[in-house]
This record gives sequence, structure tokens and C-alpha cells, in this order.
Amino acid sequence: MATTPLVRAEAARTATVAPLRLTAWRRPALRALSIGLFLLAWQVATQWDLDLYVRFQNIPSPGDVLAEAIELFGSRAFYVHILASLERIWLGFAIATALGVGLGLLIGWFALVEDILLPTIELLRPIPAVAWVPISIMLWPTERSSIVFITTLGAFFPIVLNTIDGVEAIDRQLVRAAMSLGARRAAIFREVVLPGALPSIVTGLSVGMGVSWICLISAEMISGQFGIGYFTWVAYGIVKYPQIVVGMLTIGVLGMLSSLAVRAIGARFMPWLPRRDKAGA
Repeated sequence: MATTPLVRAEAARTATVAPLRLTAWRRPALRALSIGLFLLAWQVATQWDLDLYVRFQNIPSPGDVLAEAIELFGSRAFYVHILASLERIWLGFAIATALGVGLGLLIGWFALVEDILLPTIELLRPIPAVAWVPISIMLWPTERSSIVFITTLGAFFPIVLNTIDGVEAIDRQLVRAAMSLGARRAAIFREVVLPGALPSIVTGLSVGMGVSWICLISAEMISGQFGIGYFTWVAYGIVKYPQIVVGMLTIGVLGMLSSLAVRAIGARFMPWLPRRDKAGA
């Protein structure tokens, strides 16, 4: 008995939906498995006190860290450190975004501005954040402002350089086309240059957020009195090893969420940019 076209179409649809459902679950399952294997290896290494040049005798187990995390997140004092770090990171990142994007657009578009500003930026860029701590303490009147300054520096350089690259990569034929249609310089800058450079700007913002967290933690460990970096360093000084790991994991989670927020906000401003699927996804 021959099947009708409707039956064949239904069978084909069913055969297609099943692999899609499996694919939808495969990547989350693989990621969860990756974390599970990491925790298992951590547990085995600490339980057996492995000493394979890298020593695990003093490293707390996942269970010890979880118990310490439950206690810390149940206290108000730990949230004071988290909020202090979040305030510094977002304030410094906002300042770096305004300066980095603004100067990057100008440097990438105007040769005169590039000749004036870029040499100084390239001179200061290789200096690590730790080296800025003594001078920032002398420059700024409060501990908070000096740490925000270092955090701003950490985010500024990736943002400004990626913005410059984004502007310089814009197809000049688009600019000439806009000029031929009667667009003024301000309109070209707003409608052609800024949207064209936006993918590179978002990349710079994402990288800058990660570097900013590194600079923040370094500054808090050296000169801070509050913050998650300060908390982690004090935990090492008073030999509370589970608190060290809780502080490290908290830094990792906060940094990851911050970068995800930056990329999500950037994607909202680029609805025209298609999302490319990776091979095997």
C-alpha cells in the first residue's frame, strides 16, 4: 500500500525533530559533564593527598569549600566585599568605556589625533596593573579612587585599541557612497563609522572587562581594605584555605557574569549581525 504525500511529510518531520531535540540537550549535557569531571578530579586529588610535584595536601576538598561557601553567603560581611568589588569594577569600566570608545573613534578616523595620542597610549599600555599601584596611591586621595583608577586602566587599553581597529577596518566605499548621497560628516560618523566599528568595540569591551577584573583583584590584594580580592588575600594570611577557594570561585563567577552581560548588551545593539553556528553544534 503506497503512502500518501501527507504521511511521508509527517514521517520526515518526526525524523527531523528527534535529532534536533537530541542536539538541543547535547551541548548543555557536555558542559555539565565537563564541570562534573573537574570536580571529580579535584575531589580525588585532595582525598588522596596527591604529590606529583604539584601538591594537594593543603588544598581543601569540594565539600569543604561548599560548606565554607554556605557559611560565608549566610553572613552580611561577605556581601560587603562583593558589593565593594562590583562598585569599583563597574565604575572603572564605565569610565574606561567612555574614554576608550570616544578616543578610539577619533584616533581611528583622524590622522592628526592618532599622531598626538597613540604614541602615549602605546607607551603606557605594556605597564602591568601592579606597577601602577604605588603611583595611584600617590595620585589619588582615597583608596577607592586609586583602585577605580587601576581598574579603569585595565579596561581602557583593550577597548581603545579594538575601537581603533574597528574604525580602520571600515570599507571606505561605504563612506564614499554615503557622501555621494549627500550625508554630512556628522551623519557619516553616526550612521556608517559607529555601526561599522561596533563589533570590534563589543569585542574590546568584553576583553576589557576580563582585564579589568584582573587589575581590580591585584589592586585590592595590595592596597585594599574591602573587596573580594582583599578577602581572598586575608584568608591566605590567616590560613583559612577553604575561604581562599571560595574567594577565587566568586571572582570567577562575577567575572563570567560581567562578561556575559557586556556581550548580551552588545548583541542588543547589533541586531543585524548574524550568529554563526560552530561546526558540530
